[in-house]
Amino acid sequence: MKKSVLFLSAFTLLFASCSLKYGMQTYDDSNIPEFTFKDATFSRYKSGQVQMELNAKKMEQYKDGKSTYAKDLSFTIKDDEGNITTRGSCGLLASNTGTEIYSLYDDISIENLKEQMQFLAHTLRWNGKTEQLISNKTDIVTIKKGNTTIQGSGFSASGITKSFAFTGVVTGSIQENNENEPSEE
Repeated sequence: MKKSVLFLSAFTLLFASCSLKYGMQTYDDSNIPEFTFKDATFSRYKSGQVQMELNAKKMEQYKDGKSTYAKDLSFTIKDDEGNITTRGSCGLLASNTGTEIYSLYDDISIENLKEQMQFLAHTLRWNGKTEQLISNKTDIVTIKKGNTTIQGSGFSASGITKSFAFTGVVTGSIQENNENEPSEE
């Protein structure tokens, strides 16, 4: 009888203190997309007119409703009259609509048609609240306008003041068109 009471006490103590989930990982679905779209086209409307169009080879929307990732992306932005003001493309986009931070990666090309400028980079970040476009400190950004090409690191631009700056080394070139010079054939 003594052995059975001792065994029952040890059994109760051992299994009463253990959880069934002991050693098991908890399930976290925050890193699994809620929606995945392939060859997707999205349009944003304002006052009944298309304000932005976005095309992506693949797009993932996450459960928080704010995080979206897109692969092989192209986009156009239009003014109130429906004219395209900006167009661009990149290999990868990571966006958070809550913070209005949009990070672009891989073969970025953004063309501002109004200003007739093109921006080429490997990594850029757009802050929709402050309307600033910035690069990483050491990344090279190329700006083309007309016959002028500028390259530099530590790029930042303001959508409000329509100005840009580089904090690192800057190089550039100007291609002149001389119509009076004889052409080489």
